[in-house]
Amino acid sequence: MKASLPAPSLHTARLRLRAFEDADADDLFALHSSAHILRYWDSPPWTERSRAEKFIATCRRMEQEGTGARLAVDRVSDGAFIGWCTLHNWNPGFRSALLGYCYGDAAWGQGYATEAARALLGWAFDTLDLNRVQAEVDTRNGASARVLEKLGFVREGTLREDCVVNGDVSDSWVYGLLRREWQPSSEPIPDRESHNAL
Repeated sequence: MKASLPAPSLHTARLRLRAFEDADADDLFALHSSAHILRYWDSPPWTERSRAEKFIATCRRMEQEGTGARLAVDRVSDGAFIGWCTLHNWNPGFRSALLGYCYGDAAWGQGYATEAARALLGWAFDTLDLNRVQAEVDTRNGASARVLEKLGFVREGTLREDCVVNGDVSDSWVYGLLRREWQPSSEPIPDRESHNAL
């Protein structure tokens, strides 16, 4: 079993990335119950608020088991929760992990997803000694593909008919980012306080 991996708390120019708290459940449910926001997701929108509580419990289990970090993303200007970003399936033997994220539509088109992912990737390349980060995106989701490309990810292939959600079959693009290709444009500013698993 891996050692625990406390979720970091990171700052960027406009965002704060932090461990999830119980109080985030309502915002999480609002995010994941939107069919519009999740139209390219690999599972249907949530219909029960208890899913948000299970999601937060899973975040804490990831920390305890040392398999990754899933962070809430708040906008610094008003403290609003705008979504989340994660590095999961950390494999120390392969020095690899998967990147994922989800944001409310009010946050789209403003560079927040790129800014948050850049901070998390910077932490992960330093802390987890990663060599490779992989991400997958629905081929219809051009905006998410652009986020990955701005971060330096390279499209490596297509998973044909990878997902079937509510009867809708879709393909996914596979993206990869190698340590030697990683170019952080700015470093995240760590908080002084610690955010260990509860």
